[in-house]
Amino acid sequence: VQLQASGGGLVQAGGSLRVSCAASGRTSSIYAVGWFRQAPGKEREFVAAINWFGGRTYYVDSVKGRFTISRDSAKNTVSLQMSSLKPEDTAVYYCAATGREFGSRRIGNEYDYWGQGTLVTVSS
Repeated sequence: VQLQASGGGLVQAGGSLRVSCAASGRTSSIYAVGWFRQAPGKEREFVAAINWFGGRTYYVDSVKGRFTISRDSAKNTVSLQMSSLKPEDTAVYYCAATGREFGSRRIGNEYDYWGQGTLVTVSS
């Protein structure tokens, strides 16, 4: 499975941005796709995830109500719509996919495949 993240950029605080993750290869093995982020000098953190089958979603508390994760099964794409962005949302955003049918979806070690990351910068 290969993952290609796109859509990052520079946005003002309060603005919106959409990042997407396109999956290719053996996509039939994917059970969930997640987004993680890593800010400069900080550890990588979980942001959101979605089950490929059923569409159950998971969010870190800090983005609930502001970010929405969705999937397009026909296009093998998962998107993260980010609204009301804050400077603390600035980070490199990575998408990841897991072949595990069950899991917390919040732990990076559960994911088998990672994209290259896309930079999101929120200016104050």
